[in-house]
Amino acid sequence: TRACNLNCIHCYAKAVHQSRDRELTTEEGFNLIDDMATFGVPVILFSGGEPLLRSDLIELTSYSVSKGMRAVISTNGTLITEEKAMLLKNAGVSYVGISLDGLEKVNDHFRGVEGAFKKALNGIKNCQNVELKVGLRFTINKLNIDQVPGIFDLAEKMNIERICFYHLVYSGRGSNLVDQDLSHSETRKIVDMIMDRTKDMYNRGLKKEVLTVDNHTDGPYLYLRMLKENN
Repeated sequence: TRACNLNCIHCYAKAVHQSRDRELTTEEGFNLIDDMATFGVPVILFSGGEPLLRSDLIELTSYSVSKGMRAVISTNGTLITEEKAMLLKNAGVSYVGISLDGLEKVNDHFRGVEGAFKKALNGIKNCQNVELKVGLRFTINKLNIDQVPGIFDLAEKMNIERICFYHLVYSGRGSNLVDQDLSHSETRKIVDMIMDRTKDMYNRGLKKEVLTVDNHTDGPYLYLRMLKENN
C-alpha cells in the first residue's frame, strides 16, 4: 500500500495518508502470491507505506505462508498492539522490521509526527511479548549519523535481536535529501563504527544480527578489513 499514518521526510515510496487508486484488491493479492510461489520466491516482504493499514494484511501473510514462503513485515511499528502482534505471529509472520531513525526527538522529526518514537517502542515490546522476532531499520544520513551509537545502546537495552542500517535511497521524498547523504569518508567512518560496535557485542556474548543495506561496497570493505585485522 501507498497509504501511511506518518509523513517520513525520506520515504522512498512518497507514501500519503490516503490509499492511492488502483491498489491491489485482496483477490489480486492472492493471485500475485500464487504467481510468486510458482516462481519459487522464498520470502515475501509486506511494506508500504504502512502495511498494517491494509485490513487484509493478516489474510495475505497467512496465505503467503500457506504457499511455502516466509512472510516478513516492514512497518513503522506505531500500530502494533499486542493483539495485532499475536495475529501476525499466528499468521506465520517470521520477522517484523520496525523503522527508527534516531532516538525520540530525531526520530519524530523524521517521522513528521510527535510521539511516533514511543509508539514504535511499544510496538517492539508487543512483538517481544508474543515471541515474534523483531528488529530495527535505520536509514543513515547526515541528519542522524550521530544517533547510531544510541541505536546500538537501545538495541542492547531492549534486547532487540537485529539492526539493519540502510543507506539513503534517492527515491520518493528521499530524493529531496540528496544533499544530506553521506560522503565517502563519512560512510567509511560510520561503517567502521558499526563494525566496531558489532564486534564489541559479539565479544561480550551478545547475539545480534547487524546488517548494512543498499550499498554493495560495504561487503568488500568489511572483507578487506577482516583480512587486515586477521593478519
